Amino acid sequence: MEELDPEEQFLRDARNGNLEGIQKLLMSKIKEEAKIDINCKGKSKSNHGWTPLHLACYFGHRDVVEALLKAGADVNLPNNVGDTPLHKAAFTGRKEVVMLLLQYNACASVINGMAQIPKDITQSAEIKSMLEAAERTEERKLEEQLLEAAREGAISTLTRLLNMKKPPNISCTDLLGNTPLHCAAYRGQKQCAVKLLQHKANPNIKNKIDQTVFDLANDAEMKQIITGNVMKVGSVNWTVLMSDADSNTHRQGCKPLTQAQTKDNCYFTVRCFDDTVHHFKVSQKNDPESTRKRWLEAIEEHSAFSTHYCSQDPDSEEEEDNVVSVHELSDSLQRAEVCHQKLETEVLALLSMVKEDGLLKEVCEASSETCSSLHQCLGLFSKQEGARSLKLEQELEKNKILSEALQTLATEHHELEQSVVKGSSPRSVLSEDEFHDALSDSDSEPALSSCEKAGHSYEDGEDFNSELYCSISSHLSGRMSREDRRGEEEDDDEVASVNGVRKRRTSLPAPMFSRNDFSIWSILRKCIGMELSKITMPVIFNEPLSFLQRLTEYMEHTKRMHVFSIQCVAAFAVSAVASQWERTGKPFNPLLGETYELVRDDLGFRLISEQVSHHPPISAFHAEGLQKDFVFHGSIYPKLKFWGKSVEAEPKGIITLELPKHNEAYTWTNPTCCVHNIIVGQLWIEQYGSVEVINHRTGEKCCLSFKPCGLFGKELHKVEGYILDKSKKKVYNLYGKWTECMYIVDPATFETHRKNDKKASEDKKSSKQSSDSEETPQLGGDSLEVIPGSQLLWRIAPRPVNSAQMYNFTTFAVQLNELDKEIEAVIPKTDSRLRPDIQAMENGDIDLASEEKKRLEEKQRAARKNRSKSDDEWKMRWFHQGPNPHNGSQDWLFSNGYWDRDYSQLPDIY
Repeated sequence: MEELDPEEQFLRDARNGNLEGIQKLLMSKIKEEAKIDINCKGKSKSNHGWTPLHLACYFGHRDVVEALLKAGADVNLPNNVGDTPLHKAAFTGRKEVVMLLLQYNACASVINGMAQIPKDITQSAEIKSMLEAAERTEERKLEEQLLEAAREGAISTLTRLLNMKKPPNISCTDLLGNTPLHCAAYRGQKQCAVKLLQHKANPNIKNKIDQTVFDLANDAEMKQIITGNVMKVGSVNWTVLMSDADSNTHRQGCKPLTQAQTKDNCYFTVRCFDDTVHHFKVSQKNDPESTRKRWLEAIEEHSAFSTHYCSQDPDSEEEEDNVVSVHELSDSLQRAEVCHQKLETEVLALLSMVKEDGLLKEVCEASSETCSSLHQCLGLFSKQEGARSLKLEQELEKNKILSEALQTLATEHHELEQSVVKGSSPRSVLSEDEFHDALSDSDSEPALSSCEKAGHSYEDGEDFNSELYCSISSHLSGRMSREDRRGEEEDDDEVASVNGVRKRRTSLPAPMFSRNDFSIWSILRKCIGMELSKITMPVIFNEPLSFLQRLTEYMEHTKRMHVFSIQCVAAFAVSAVASQWERTGKPFNPLLGETYELVRDDLGFRLISEQVSHHPPISAFHAEGLQKDFVFHGSIYPKLKFWGKSVEAEPKGIITLELPKHNEAYTWTNPTCCVHNIIVGQLWIEQYGSVEVINHRTGEKCCLSFKPCGLFGKELHKVEGYILDKSKKKVYNLYGKWTECMYIVDPATFETHRKNDKKASEDKKSSKQSSDSEETPQLGGDSLEVIPGSQLLWRIAPRPVNSAQMYNFTTFAVQLNELDKEIEAVIPKTDSRLRPDIQAMENGDIDLASEEKKRLEEKQRAARKNRSKSDDEWKMRWFHQGPNPHNGSQDWLFSNGYWDRDYSQLPDIY
């Protein structure tokens, strides 16, 4: 019998339900012994255009369908007549197959060549109800995407959803009853609101608390957009009847006038931002020329206004300089009233002099009407001023009441936590204040010593552990001991060295100021309703480093990066955030165009970073080994959220590590950082979230989970994860604390220990319940239990003894802002070391630091205004935006040229 082509055999086995044959062919495909497309289509008369998944679904072979789906078969691929596998399973009444396809995200709304969806062709009522439920789920997902796009201002996503062949319901609601238009209104997304109104969104719908879209509008411009009639807020609407225009109903069309262009001819036209052209004709009855002219002037005026506010940055810190205050308006009204009285006096005097002149009477009548109109306007202005003053007082009173209520609630919550701590065992409950103190030096020594012990005990294990122990642990401990032996006797102008290594400072010029007399809440309560990025915090809450220098602390643990494997890269990703422990000070916001370079011959790298964007604030960095053994680059956009008692910073951006000698590349993102006890209590920092480290050459993946502390603090600072090979098999487990150390262990050992630990906890709990003893257990929740058989990946280096007086800096951080004549001679004038506010704060002059910080911000604001007036765009000098070479996401990439030391045409930002 003639042997069949592998793909034809694949199709035949799928048709006949030969699971063993399917698995055998899939294995040969994996081993590259046979070339098989899992989505291949039949060419014979019996299976023409059908994929193996179509055949298996049609004939009801559930086990074959599951094997194909697990192997990556396209669940929504249509055949030559437009039927998907779900169509075939529904047609033949295969209930279990239909359920399986839906579990693998089969689309229940795909239309075939007969204009039918799967539920239209099934004869089974049960299958039909399943498909209807799946269809409703898909519709709800689209509605959730529409609501999210309206909230976040994702105009491209919003447009795509609204332009779909079957768009989501534009009046869908979230849990609070808010429609997409509600969401766009209260988040200030003007472009999204305009787009929704263009698609006939109803602004009169009320949410669950009886609020309309107008009630949620956060500024006057948004209210103008919502209540706009024929010619408001930069848009033109046209109606058949004037009454329809007045009532804003039965619109024949609507277009925003952003970037619109007009043509002055008999039939004037308007070209809108989407390149659509609309033709209008004025009425021929009453002076068509002047009517056309008035229309053109009105459209051009509204086009300029709309283009202005639509092009504004939503996060801009600039304030309008031409806003007239209530006091200035009152003065203007008084001056107008004086002029009005004087004009009346002059008119009466003129009337008494000349009484018979008819022309003079007309002038007098016109003057009197003008005076009367002015008087009415003054009255209206006075009423409006009174109404605004009353509303301002009411808003101020509401603001005061809300801020006091929030502070009272936070204080009560804090006292409740303290009472729970006093009434419970120390092992089970830790208050927010105690989280910070639980990791003091004395408490963490046993955990660190156990890290050392485990590291030495298993040093003779696998090769990667011995390499890593040399490259990280020995390097860090050796480097710290060398730095502790360094003195401070040499003059700052000399470049001293010990054994050929440049000597660096071990302390700051002046200790930090105490923050005990200052409260972050005292600042934030005055800024309720403002964007978090617009709030200017006092210098006392800063640390004498720029955010660009804070990013450089990634490089503290990078010596011998060329020996790193995915285990080591994962440990490096954890160690990168270890320096944030107890660092509650805020780094200075970099100015646009600010740079920072660091060359460390002793650590074998050089780094350059630049502030590439101010709104949103984005910092990009690029580091490379001096031996060309690694390239480390990325960008960070810290997205801030205020949650009442805490501030959360989500570091958006991609981190990339490349090892050219091994042809390997790794990418990952950072966990979320949260600062707790903003209102009351002691500040403390927590890291939580998921981090996925991917090796793009081998397909290996390391999934790390930074645990949130929870209500009782059991998971405080803990990190757990696992490593998968390219076949998705778990090969290692990782665990530790980002403030202390990281271990790696065999998965079987890890699971066994977890089960035993869980069983021991349950036994201890049951024994405690049966016992009448009041004995208090020992505190052990803040120490890390080392699993037997574990191998040490990384442990934190000890901080200097005077770290608490130096903003809790590590030795590496202390050296970042060091400036001597040798460094000053080569760095550009935009380097962070030359910032006068940071220098003043480092030297202990808080007043000068505050003045310089304010001066730099005003200078940056003025430069931005000048650029907007001259239409000049800011150009990044050392980085450019482009796709990441490994995962295709948008990233900021190094443009080269910095190390040529050509610093001409750099901006004057200081």
